[in-house]
Amino acid sequence: MDNISEKTDIYDRTRRLIGEEKFEKLRGSHVLLFGLGGVGSYVCEALIRAGIGRLSLVDHDTVDITNLNRQLFALRSTLGMPKTEAAELHIRDIDPDTKIRTYREFASADNIPELFFAIEAELGPIDFVADAIDTVSAKLSIASLCQERNIPLISCCGTGNKLHPEFLRIEDIYRTSVCPLCKVMRRELKARGIPKLTVCYSEEPPVKTGSRTPASISFVPSAAGLLIASHIVNKLIGEI
Repeated sequence: MDNISEKTDIYDRTRRLIGEEKFEKLRGSHVLLFGLGGVGSYVCEALIRAGIGRLSLVDHDTVDITNLNRQLFALRSTLGMPKTEAAELHIRDIDPDTKIRTYREFASADNIPELFFAIEAELGPIDFVADAIDTVSAKLSIASLCQERNIPLISCCGTGNKLHPEFLRIEDIYRTSVCPLCKVMRRELKARGIPKLTVCYSEEPPVKTGSRTPASISFVPSAAGLLIASHIVNKLIGEI
């Protein structure tokens, strides 16, 4: 099979589902993803396989053996590798024509504005942001900057200590309940005058494990990642 036929076949079924015009919208879109863990790795996977043409990835961490139970890029062969590097290798094995930029950075309130500037200098204006990180201060900084610049954003609000993916929802944060992280975020967003934020959250009460480190299982973070990716893609093509 020659390269042209191979390239055509990659997205044939996607084109037939959404049409050529909407597919080309995805190919021209630039998504910025913060976090490549249990949730973020599946966001990344689904966006690439849907045909997103430009993707910027931010994560400071390396693949650890404790990631093997839930993270897509965590394999025996990638242990110790920066998650950004493992993600890029994986993406290029799916579609080498996708434009990717990786940033091995710990996203913080201090460096997020600089990251946005550097990322747009590399791949152009950002069409959507996905936040799959845990640090509240960084999540708030991302939300503030996206509101200021009118960039669509979806933020993940905790999949640890959960067993039931069917309780996951996408909703405005001011209409959420149960989730402890959403409660903290609502208070802080209100204090900053941010009137709305689309989140993926769970209505399942957290399992009490007796540990400060969240426990996890394979199918809840992954389900959240796929829901987030579906929201981004459907927003970009005008389906929601």
